[in-house]
Amino acid sequence: MKNITELLGSKYPLIQGGMANIATAQLCAAVCEAGGFGLIGAGGNDPEWVREQIRACRAKTDKPFGVNIMLMSPHAAAIAKVVVEEHVPVVTTGAGNPGIYMEAWKQAGIKVIPVVPSVALAQRVERSGADAVIAEGTESGGHIGELTTMALVPQVVDAIKIPVIAAGGIADVRGVLAAFALGAKGIQVGTVLLATEECPVHENYKKMVVDARDTSTVVTGRQTGAPVRVLKNPMANEYLELSKHGATLEELEKLTLGSLRRAVFDGNLETGSFMAGQIAGLVKQVRPMKEVLASLFDGVQAYKDRLEVL
Repeated sequence: MKNITELLGSKYPLIQGGMANIATAQLCAAVCEAGGFGLIGAGGNDPEWVREQIRACRAKTDKPFGVNIMLMSPHAAAIAKVVVEEHVPVVTTGAGNPGIYMEAWKQAGIKVIPVVPSVALAQRVERSGADAVIAEGTESGGHIGELTTMALVPQVVDAIKIPVIAAGGIADVRGVLAAFALGAKGIQVGTVLLATEECPVHENYKKMVVDARDTSTVVTGRQTGAPVRVLKNPMANEYLELSKHGATLEELEKLTLGSLRRAVFDGNLETGSFMAGQIAGLVKQVRPMKEVLASLFDGVQAYKDRLEVL
């Protein structure tokens, strides 16, 4: 089984989450320069935007990076071709099974690392030729599954032979150690990176993360089959209230239309969708990217040595 840093070509066994509208060339390059493995999050953007971001990132760093493709996007098939044309070395995927693209990607020498919320999907993508999987727990921000990281990761580790990368609820050295204790070979983080100087979100977004407590997130969209974890604000509260009283899918979609962009670019505290994980309560300040990544790994051995083991 390959070491994750060998697989990715990074200093740390860390992948940056493919956060839509946030994981731009700016964030991706900053993660790479700090020793992690950065991603450009395609989100719902068109293929030419993704191509521009790939080229912009290459102008900012000479280190390898990847692209995250949301398989539910109407542009997924076109973006799947762009990553081949642009010789992207790694693709991560979310919201589905990337099997239909796997042959073309593998022929192009692309390493494929799908995000999975269950053992069943992990097994399917392994059979399709995935190089590793990201087992993402429900603690994560944004689109989520139902299993917690602590329950999901060891079950996926036991079920497949390819490396497993843990995601969800990791923001310090304790989370990193826990992920490895569960059998993961690396980690993926997102929420902790929102509170970095290099992250291109509005300052209001960063402040919401830093000010968050353990109970500051809620999950919207359970009724529609597309649960999303966000920080509490008037928009999230209104969504939950409408859902409770039987609002239609059309009414709910009207409320959330453009809400992520309003959070990321405008910092609109009333109507923005501030996606973040439950671990936001552990993030206390905005720091340089290099400091954040170093803090996740540099103290691992020292903390491990202090552990009281039964």
